[in-house]
Amino acid sequence: MTDTTPRFAPGTFTADPRPASRAAMLTAQTGLELKLLLRNGEQLLLTMFIPITLLIGLTLLPFGDLGDHRVDKIVPMVMMTAVMSTAFTGQAIAVGFDRRYGALKRLGATPLPRWGVIAGKCAAVLIVVVLQAVLLGVIGAALGWRPGLGGLALGALAIALGTATFAAMGLLLGGTLKAEVVLAVANIAWFVMLGIASLVLVGDTLPTALTVLARLIPSGALAYTLELALSGSIDWFGVAVLAVWGLVCGWLATRFFRFH
Repeated sequence: MTDTTPRFAPGTFTADPRPASRAAMLTAQTGLELKLLLRNGEQLLLTMFIPITLLIGLTLLPFGDLGDHRVDKIVPMVMMTAVMSTAFTGQAIAVGFDRRYGALKRLGATPLPRWGVIAGKCAAVLIVVVLQAVLLGVIGAALGWRPGLGGLALGALAIALGTATFAAMGLLLGGTLKAEVVLAVANIAWFVMLGIASLVLVGDTLPTALTVLARLIPSGALAYTLELALSGSIDWFGVAVLAVWGLVCGWLATRFFRFH
């Protein structure tokens, strides 16, 4: 007799077409963005090599009058540069060229919502920034940097806020302008904001009005906020400036972000 017992349970091969959960989509998009960030040589130059070179060079070379413990001022400044390079400049350029080559257009045709694309990119950037902070912190410690535990906790919060702010700025720039324009504007803005943030290093010798103006720019706000945070204090003015920039740019990015 022929065995007619079903080999598989009923419903095993029944189609079940439904989108993945939001958490699953966000996890997959974050993993994809993280791989793309770590495979990009230009990104690694911005995120790793330039900050490390600045940290070692500015600490060891007799540049400016930064006091006996110059590394305490150099580390926050370099960490700010790393955050700005990764979350703003690198992010804006990557998004701009993804749009140009049609990569984002294809994502726009998937069930992944616009906020999922933006959140996935921000999450990947945050992971890279954490790796940067740990690496720069280890090198800084080898050069004599000795922050307290409270300072490290506050510094981590300042870095997270700064990352969110610069990521929103980068997504707004990369998601609205042409790739060639993004490339030019992002690099020019990087140099300008780096110059403004460097005023924090010599803030004691500048007029008060110029110092306040520098702290109204995201790079200056993050540099000063991070320096105070790592020393165990909170710069509420800088926190407010970063929050306002982040909220405004984030809202504009979600509203005007284009996939093509």
